[in-house]
Amino acid sequence: MKTTRAQCGWYFYDWANSAFYTSVVTVFFGPWLTVVTKAAADAEGYVYPLGLPVRAGAYFPYLVALSIAVQVLVLPVVGAIADQTQRKRELLSVTAYVGAIATIAMYYVQGAHYLAGGALFVLAMLAYHPSIVFYNAFLPEIAAPDERDRVSSIGWAIGYLGGGVLLALNLLLVTQAESWGMTTEKAIRISLASAGVWWAVFTLIPLATLRNRPSTQNETSHLIVGFQRLRGTFARLRTTPHTLRFLLAYLLFNDGVQTVITLSAQFGQEELGLSIATLTQVILLVQFVAFGGSLLFNAIAKAVGAKRAVMWSLLIWMTALFYLYGFLHTSRQFFGLGVVIALVLGGTQALSRSLFTQMIPAGHEAEYFSFYEITDKGASWLGPLLFGLAYQFTGQYRLDILSLLVLFASGLWLLSRVNLELARTEAAR
Repeated sequence: MKTTRAQCGWYFYDWANSAFYTSVVTVFFGPWLTVVTKAAADAEGYVYPLGLPVRAGAYFPYLVALSIAVQVLVLPVVGAIADQTQRKRELLSVTAYVGAIATIAMYYVQGAHYLAGGALFVLAMLAYHPSIVFYNAFLPEIAAPDERDRVSSIGWAIGYLGGGVLLALNLLLVTQAESWGMTTEKAIRISLASAGVWWAVFTLIPLATLRNRPSTQNETSHLIVGFQRLRGTFARLRTTPHTLRFLLAYLLFNDGVQTVITLSAQFGQEELGLSIATLTQVILLVQFVAFGGSLLFNAIAKAVGAKRAVMWSLLIWMTALFYLYGFLHTSRQFFGLGVVIALVLGGTQALSRSLFTQMIPAGHEAEYFSFYEITDKGASWLGPLLFGLAYQFTGQYRLDILSLLVLFASGLWLLSRVNLELARTEAAR
């Protein structure tokens, strides 16, 4: 099938924003902010943001949970406003550049400035998630229904490749820092800022190629109309039970996926004693294997259907987590598990996104994708919160793996009960 100019430009926002999630959220910022927070901690290892006692090792997971919980309030209204105004391109621009600037400013997080670091991280996350809503909402407009598995899978694959390229450069910088006359700490801060620069530069490509759909709506009182449309979206969800069931299933199993992505580096550092350089190598390997995994699961979806392919991927996730809980203790095992997870990571996410596009009423893409983003990265607060609580009270993270297994199993069961044909019929009504 022919790839259009709009599809090519759309792919590049995955390339642009994946650098933030890979280099900042997954690899460098959690361990680095933990170091900064420990420098500010008292003799018992506690800091006191807003006067609350928090163990230094639990500070970053709590920030992840906080930033994601706020999305529940923000994203549905933002999505409704985007559909009302039909200015997804402008809204994508604003959120992407707010996030990129906040990420660049992370260069200055050092010493004991853990509060400033936390504020910048929350701001970047609050910009990142709405930008993904606007980006995803373009998918039904640039691809026909029979093209969406392919387009979504290529987008995820290119995102992993882009995140992997920058991570490789950052790994080279961190491991060779001393030979280039700088400290490892400075190299890490440069790596954080580089993700913001990468995000800002490559966002120019989708902004140059994507176009808004013409709006027939009144251009006044967008906030009020946004809330009105949001109320209508809730009413529509009640009349589309299979779409709602899919969202609930995705909320459960994707909470597990996002927890693994977000906290894998901190788990490796704190539980296994791995260095940041080793963790970066593992996650770099994951990026490039996930590129192939996304394309592999697109081929599997062609053979057995997207829903069944996602269900197979969830069974592999559960097996991997069981191994992580009971048998993983060395860096070599960590590398091996990373390869297995990488093979299913992109396929799970890309095919879930394309499946959801089949369940959206025409003209309500951003509204529905705001709920999708809540159940994607936007509501994945439970896993990070449990990890933070586990460390707060036990000083270890491994026990929370059992809760992730429950999330995957529950999501798989609900997904098996989603009837795609009925979901399409309900959306068309």
